[in-house]
Amino acid sequence: MDALLMCGGQGTRLDAPVEKPLYGIAGRPMVDRVHDALAGSEIDSVVAAVSPHTPQTAAHLRERGADVVETPGEGYVADLDAALATLSRPAVTCVADLPLLLPALVDEACAAYRDAPADSLTVAVPADLKRRLGVSADTTFEEQGQELAPTGLNVVGGDDGTVWVTSAARLAVNVNRPGDGAVAGWLAARLAQPKE
Repeated sequence: MDALLMCGGQGTRLDAPVEKPLYGIAGRPMVDRVHDALAGSEIDSVVAAVSPHTPQTAAHLRERGADVVETPGEGYVADLDAALATLSRPAVTCVADLPLLLPALVDEACAAYRDAPADSLTVAVPADLKRRLGVSADTTFEEQGQELAPTGLNVVGGDDGTVWVTSAARLAVNVNRPGDGAVAGWLAARLAQPKE
């Protein structure tokens, strides 16, 4: 299975002096953290989807030797559709603002997809987890009486979809605002420390 790393958004809510995917978390651009997590997983190959809004990100990724596909920059859904047209399905899709992602979490999502009774899988966390961590939850939805938030990690196959819920804190931290970046940086440093 291939993966599509979505990194073409404008990032206006983050209000940073750099393109959103290049925003640093614990000294590394978010896009590098996410790309490395995808590349270190069971995924066969990773393609980064950039747009006219992220030319520096495109150059950065090419310098790293990453495969890059250009999208029109007309919004997440339109760019996702354009980029998915270049891959076979099913494919993992992941946003570049999930800097605490680990290869093992990608593998768990792939395993959940293989066990799912549907063509596509949305990975979600309880919205309450995001609130407890102090990060923004811009989009939520109800599923079986529980308020959930999408993580930005999915497996896209066909139109028939299901939701896989996880309580992994690393998947609850999307960096959309400066406060989210502060929480992600703190957690990244804390999670990197050896346990005593």
